[in-house]
Amino acid sequence: MKPAFSVIFLTTLLGAAQGLFLTLFATEVSALGQLSRADSQRLLVVGSLVALLLSGLGLLASFFHLGRPERAWRSAAMWRTSWLSREVIALPLFMLCVSGYGAAHLLGWGGTVLMGSVAVLVCLALFVCTAMIYASVRFLQEWASPLTLVNYLLLGCASGLTLATLLAALLGLATLVTPYALAATLLTALACLTRGASLLRNARLKPKSTLQSALGIKHPKIVQKAQGFMGGSFNTREFFHARTAALLRSVKWAFLLLVFPLPLLCLAIGVAASSTALLVLAFALQYTGLLAERWFFFAQANHPQNLYYQTIS
Repeated sequence: MKPAFSVIFLTTLLGAAQGLFLTLFATEVSALGQLSRADSQRLLVVGSLVALLLSGLGLLASFFHLGRPERAWRSAAMWRTSWLSREVIALPLFMLCVSGYGAAHLLGWGGTVLMGSVAVLVCLALFVCTAMIYASVRFLQEWASPLTLVNYLLLGCASGLTLATLLAALLGLATLVTPYALAATLLTALACLTRGASLLRNARLKPKSTLQSALGIKHPKIVQKAQGFMGGSFNTREFFHARTAALLRSVKWAFLLLVFPLPLLCLAIGVAASSTALLVLAFALQYTGLLAERWFFFAQANHPQNLYYQTIS
């Protein structure tokens, strides 16, 4: 499939925002770090603003994926059957809940745990909706797996925790930096295992379709010389990335380094040396790696129609 950068930014920004919010709510519920009331309020308000900003940027990126942005409201109409429509509904709801949660802490309102609990449910629903857009496409074998949902959840939470570690350091909340870093390490390690499992699974997949079934010709030996067009078409532009296998391998190894070991190394040294700069680098490396990971996720999916269209004369 051809990766769409608007969707790449949407999913990675949303994942970090969702992971950050879940971290904030867990901090409030568990009283992690034994923060004073003022410090807790500062963390939860600023953190909510950051999560809201990332979600807003993701929402903005999604508009670049629309052919007719002025008709964006119609994308929610098929919510009964479409995971995309459900995501369109869940995203604004998540932003609304995070806004209310942050405002409640800023203004000193009660019931923040109840509001946060509702926001957590919406957050998890948004994870499911986003991942199921791809996992529900059965004819794309690389996506049609429970690992798609697991990876979206774990990668989002890992990046959110890395961002929370940086945020705690910037706000001077030293008692939270180490617990956040340890949690980020654990989630990143789990995400590494599940993403590695999906890579191994996808490497062993065998196409269910053949050139014979794609063309409707049962002859045992078919050699395709051309795609049947003088130039490109919607099919060749949108369902085939036209990149070499060598580039895909390079991107795969790049994201495996950037998302997993390098951020963990920066986190470990940054926490030990109390270096905010290294924590900034940890998040920057991991987010850059997630952009590459999501690009690879889309590019690796092989649409069955490419059996017919990918050969160009």
